[in-house]
Amino acid sequence: MIEFFRVSKRGRDQLVTLKRRTGIENWNVLCRWAFCLSLAEPNPPRKDRIPADSSVELTWHTFAGEYEGVYLAALKQRCRQDGLDLSKRTLAAQFRSHLHRGLGYLAGDPNLTDITALFSRATATS
Repeated sequence: MIEFFRVSKRGRDQLVTLKRRTGIENWNVLCRWAFCLSLAEPNPPRKDRIPADSSVELTWHTFAGEYEGVYLAALKQRCRQDGLDLSKRTLAAQFRSHLHRGLGYLAGDPNLTDITALFSRATATS
């Protein structure tokens, strides 16, 4: 199981941007949105090495809250879907990859200017 994770400097900057745009105060909430957005993407995230070069560190419990089991099950299911093993190392790497990809999607969306736009993006059907 993932005990804690550190966000990259770029991820931290994206979180600051998203906090300013949406008014959502807690980074763990923004991380949840980002993680879920990435999981919904059909293609696996890139296998880039993501540096842990910022001071933003969260525990898994802070990230997931009372839904720890749900987020972990979603991550495991996605790893299975992508043909990956379920080792601790793989789960941690895939979690960070999905988190950072989702942060990039959200921060890079020029239409995401407030919390309503975030909600609309999350509930839009394609």
